[in-house]
Parts: sequence; C-alpha cells; structure tokens
Amino acid sequence: MPVPEDLMYSADHKWVRLTDGGIAAIGVTDYAQRAFGDIIFVNLCMAGAKIDLGDLIGDVESVTAVSDLVSPVDGFVLKVNADALESPEMINQKPYDAWLVEVGPVSDFSALMDADAYAALIDAQ
Repeated sequence: MPVPEDLMYSADHKWVRLTDGGIAAIGVTDYAQRAFGDIIFVNLCMAGAKIDLGDLIGDVESVTAVSDLVSPVDGFVLKVNADALESPEMINQKPYDAWLVEVGPVSDFSALMDADAYAALIDAQ
C-alpha cells in the first residue's frame, strides 16, 4: 500500500499536503479508500467554514456505509474540490491526487505523523 513520503498523516487515515503559506490540502489515504470500498458520493463543508482539529469536514458514502471525514488540522476551509464532488470515484482511483478541501492558514501540525510513522500504524492494523 503506497505511503508517499512528501505527505503528513493523521491516525484516522487522512493525508495532508503542505503548500506555501501554510495551506494544507487534505484527502483520504489509500488505506482509507480501500476500507470504504467503492465511493459513490462525497459531501463536503462549505468554503469559508472555520474548522478545528476533529471537526467534521464532510462524509463519503460507499456501497456499504457512510463515513464521516474529520479535519486533521485547524483553519478555514479555503477551497472545496468540486471535481471530487462530481466524480467521487476519483478518490478510489487516485487517492493521493484527490484532495477534498484546502485549509489555511495552518500553523500546528503536531497531531500529524510522517510517512514512516503512518506506515507503521497501518502495518499494525
């Protein structure tokens, strides 16, 4: 299962890609999309929303269940990925390209882990 080295990860299987200016693109990991199964619908919060670590940013519906998506960071939702809303299957096809929301400015990444720590987490599960 791929775990890209250039990302940070949450214990609940979100990835975070940091960009210039403290902006964080957030998506679900390959491990998570496999656990979800075929994703058929994505619901995301609105741009402009203030979120804190652990707040709901949306949910994904698969053929078997609906799963909540919680934020791995604090900040404001700057962008929502309209492509993921229109074509949720892209999350299954390319989970590390299918970001869901961009949040910023983010200054505290202490709740996240690096790729090695995340790989150890999923190996233990």
